[in-house]
Parts: sequence; structure tokens; C-alpha cells
Amino acid sequence: MRRTASLATVGSAACFAVVLLAGCGSPAAAPATGSSPAPTPSVTSSASPTSASASPTAASQSPASTAPASTAPAGWKSFTTGDGTLTFNYPEKWTINDAAPGASGAAVDVLTDYGKTIASLRTGVVTGAQCTDKMPFMQYDTAPVPALAQNGTAPRFVFEARTDRAASDPAKATMFAYGLTSEPEPTGTEACPMTHFFNWPPSGATFGGVYDPFDTTPGGPMHVDSPEAYKDTTEYQWAKQMIMSLRPAGK
Repeated sequence: MRRTASLATVGSAACFAVVLLAGCGSPAAAPATGSSPAPTPSVTSSASPTSASASPTAASQSPASTAPASTAPAGWKSFTTGDGTLTFNYPEKWTINDAAPGASGAAVDVLTDYGKTIASLRTGVVTGAQCTDKMPFMQYDTAPVPALAQNGTAPRFVFEARTDRAASDPAKATMFAYGLTSEPEPTGTEACPMTHFFNWPPSGATFGGVYDPFDTTPGGPMHVDSPEAYKDTTEYQWAKQMIMSLRPAGK
């Protein structure tokens, strides 16, 4: 039976997650509008009991995936940000909520055909989060994105988790997110907090989303209450391919 959670449970550590990513401050990008926007830096805390207890060393055992070509798959569309700087491909049935058309920075949310915000793109984001405390981590997927390389260094797509050892409820201690990062790949059993920012002029950008094992969005994939199961869903595979297709406009 599929598990459910109240909104309070799903969002109970939202500010904690923002502290991890951006010091609980707002990114320097226009806010999105729409029925269900969810900026990438605000990673919602939720947990899968099987994943929270998994060994962090499993991260090194996750093989890297091959980056998809920039050419859109059959039936997919392409979207270019209002400032004309970035382009990505997305499934035909998904929709774009562009809160800043023509602005100097992008504020875009991508929604599935069943209304779930699957990823958010923001540019002009102020980065600089510091690694104040390391924590157990899991990495389920990673692959480089050469098209976004800056100064010879490419960001990578990653699907990962962090566990807050100070959380009073172990069932709410683990956070899961996927997206682009310019941070080095972690090693060992502990890692810095998740910082899903990648280097992009003039400061930084984000493109990614949150995996919630308690999600019950009608029409969404069923029985995906573990990150391993979620990786096998079409939703995740399309989200990954979409995010990894991000590239400078015109390329």
C-alpha cells in the first residue's frame, strides 16, 4: 500500500534544507508563479525508511550515466529562457511556467502532465554556501554535463540524499534531491550539505527538483517509496534527460 504524509510532514524541515543550500536566504532570481511552483534550492525534507538506514558508502558504487544528446527525443519540445541564454528539451505533455519572460534572469518551473512541479530553473542565483558540518550521504546517480562547462570544468547531474543526525524523528531525517551541481563528487561516508548550484554567469544557477517518497500526486508513478525504485520510473528518467539537456541557447 502506498504511504501518505500530511503537508506538515513533507515540509517539516524545509528551512533546514534551505540552510543547507543557501543559508535560509532567497536566491537572487525572480520568484515563480503558478499553482505549484517549487524553486529548486528549497529542498523539502522527507525520508524513505529503507534509504535512511542504508550505508553511505553505497554512493561510490553508483555508476555514472551517459549524458543524453542535446537533440530532443521524438515528440519532445525545446524551451529557451526569456533572456535567450539557455535552452532545454522537455516532454511534449509537460508544461512550462515562465515567471520571467524576457527578464535578465530565468525563473522557470516545469510541470508534468498531472500537475507536479518536476524541476525548476533559476539563473542569477547568489551562491557561496559554506560547508559547516558534514553528514551521512547517499548518491544514486551522477553524470557530467559538458555543455555547461565553465573555465574547463563541467557541472554534473546528481541524484543524492543527506541525513540529518540531529533530527528528532528518524523517519523525517533524510532529504532527497536531483539536479545540477558544480561541487566535487563526495568521497568517504560523509559529505557537505547538498548545494545544487552550478557555475553560470553572472553568479550561479539551479536546475533540479525534489524526490519525495511520500508523494501521492494523482497520476504520478506508483510504489516509488524508495530512491532506488524511483530511478526506474519514467518520471525520473525524463526529468534527468530534460535537466541534462540544458545548454547555451543555439547549441
